[in-house]
Amino acid sequence: MADEQFTDSGFWNKIKLFSRQAGREVIERALWLYYAAQQPNTPKWAKSVIYGALAYFVLPLDAIPDLTPLVGFTDDLGALAAALTMVTLYIDDEVKSLAADKLTLWFGDKPSEPKT
Repeated sequence: MADEQFTDSGFWNKIKLFSRQAGREVIERALWLYYAAQQPNTPKWAKSVIYGALAYFVLPLDAIPDLTPLVGFTDDLGALAAALTMVTLYIDDEVKSLAADKLTLWFGDKPSEPKT
């Protein structure tokens, strides 16, 4: 089962090792999922989806090796995006705030909002 393959320490180790290489977008989505899974109101089915995507993210063997320049994290981003689509109701303001705080700590200031 995916939640048995996922570990907190594996997640944080992957983030620590590859956060700059993966980029803010990938890390942000991984953090949204991670923090959503920590919320008591997130149902078990959603946590299973989340842990499946995060397990794929932290496993060293995946479709496109993470060390491959430019494209190494595209499969990870795809897995995270698919999971986010399924559990979007549980990515609330609290989850986004926790992720934003962690991103600011790691990457510095928040990126500027795109002008429309």
